Amino acid sequence: MSAQTTDGSLAQPVTIHKVQVDAPWSWLAAGWRDIWAAPGVSLLYGLLCSLISVVLVFALFRLELTSLILALAAGFLLVAPLLAVGLYEASRRHETGDEVTLKSVFLVSTKSPVQLAYMGVLMMIALLVWIRVATLLFALFFGAGTLPPLDQFVDDLFFSWRGLGMLGLGSAIGGFIAFIIFAASAVSIPMLLDRDVDAVTAVITSFRTVGENFPAMLLWGALIVMLTAFGIATLFVGAVITFPLVGHATWHAYRALVED
Repeated sequence: MSAQTTDGSLAQPVTIHKVQVDAPWSWLAAGWRDIWAAPGVSLLYGLLCSLISVVLVFALFRLELTSLILALAAGFLLVAPLLAVGLYEASRRHETGDEVTLKSVFLVSTKSPVQLAYMGVLMMIALLVWIRVATLLFALFFGAGTLPPLDQFVDDLFFSWRGLGMLGLGSAIGGFIAFIIFAASAVSIPMLLDRDVDAVTAVITSFRTVGENFPAMLLWGALIVMLTAFGIATLFVGAVITFPLVGHATWHAYRALVED
């Protein structure tokens, strides 16, 4: 398949590599090395992500919308690939031997900025769709009343038949949405940072990459979910490490999967 540049001309064909099932572990190892190659930058990135998450949760408590915390935590997985663009740039600079600075990471100059913005819109739409689905599921199983406090909601969710029904259906629908976004963004966002291609080409390449390396990408997706869950479960303290780890590793996944 030939890639198309943003001006409409054809670039070199995109070649996808086949990787071993256990390849994601090597991506994480490379991501771990990148963290400690410039720990101040990577950990500050993770700290800011953690602090923003804490502020959002605090705002939900103030607005008495704590029941949305679980839905938003799941929705975080949909937009996290875009939030990690600065980490991809840091890993790219480690790879090329360029200096990694706060300015280079937080003010990233991408090869396809407009196309990357399109991807951002797509992910925000996916997040809004998921939030809407979550509220509709709540209304379907619990009625159209106001959302209960988080402790009562969690109790109903795990210890009542209607809660288990909503949990099962919501997990199936949310898992489907999450898989589609994962397949669309697995390598597309690093690719848009690295190359002058259009968003459609990048997304198609990402879907092809997942399809041609399905066992490895399934493991990679599971590792991302587990690391993200750990970051959230530790009241976002763990996210200071796990978010930059996954971000750096995603760049190495892209480099391993897509021909330079």
